[in-house]
Amino acid sequence: MKTKPKGLGRGLESIFDMEKLNVPEKLKESGIDEIDIEKLVPNTQQPRKSFDDESLNELAESIKHLGIIQPLTVNKGKDGKYLIISGERRYRASKIAGLTKIPAYIREVNDQTLLEMSLVENIQREDLNAIEIAISLQRLVDECDMTQENLAERVGKKRSTVANYLRLLKLPAEIQVAIKQELISMGHARALINIESKAMQLNMLKRIIKNNLSVRQVEEIISNLKNNKINKKEVIEEEYPKEYIRLVEHLESFFNQDIAIKKGNKGKGKIIIEFKSDEDILTFLKKFESIRS
Repeated sequence: MKTKPKGLGRGLESIFDMEKLNVPEKLKESGIDEIDIEKLVPNTQQPRKSFDDESLNELAESIKHLGIIQPLTVNKGKDGKYLIISGERRYRASKIAGLTKIPAYIREVNDQTLLEMSLVENIQREDLNAIEIAISLQRLVDECDMTQENLAERVGKKRSTVANYLRLLKLPAEIQVAIKQELISMGHARALINIESKAMQLNMLKRIIKNNLSVRQVEEIISNLKNNKINKKEVIEEEYPKEYIRLVEHLESFFNQDIAIKKGNKGKGKIIIEFKSDEDILTFLKKFESIRS
């Protein structure tokens, strides 16, 4: 369930051809230099807004012993500061490690190219979740005036792959959060897109998480739903009062099985206890007998 999406496509060098960017000859030169850490400035256009503290501390320990293996890429500003194009995580870890200077590739590019480089570089990261990738792709479409075809070429992927990421942003916020928290995979999310009703999407989300459904199982349920092989009521779980929910929680804890409450229109209903085998029935009997004794 926690499979992380891999970074998309090619590296920056193959994506940003300096000749095609019409950058003046004197600005095409790139070199590695040691830059005072106080002169580095994080990029406000950075798609990733949160950084895991434990991961940063681990990287900081590595930097203390081995130094920075991969230099940052920065853009030199007129004020003598250097804006980070890529490597903010390494920058943050270096500060924790107590470094005063950091190796970096210095590039001088215009604002539009800087934005494109920052976004595409982040898309290449393998530790981004699908929503972070989708947001970066959407920003390239909106802010850099790219078509999906242009975008697919830039990141070295099929247009259909790019389109699948962008479609994730049309899902309800609750589902996007579940993707970011790795409660469901991109495969689950892509299946949920095929459900038109938001209420049904959210109910399916609950079922996926509660029952640890695989992508194939979700696809099968949705296919049966579309072909009218199952009723919508079987997918949509009615919202019950808190007392009902508490009762279900107690019963599930006691029986160690899924419990369902089905309530009719006139107030009557059923409590359904699921079981997988005859052994479960014997287990239920032992539990009841232990209470009597």
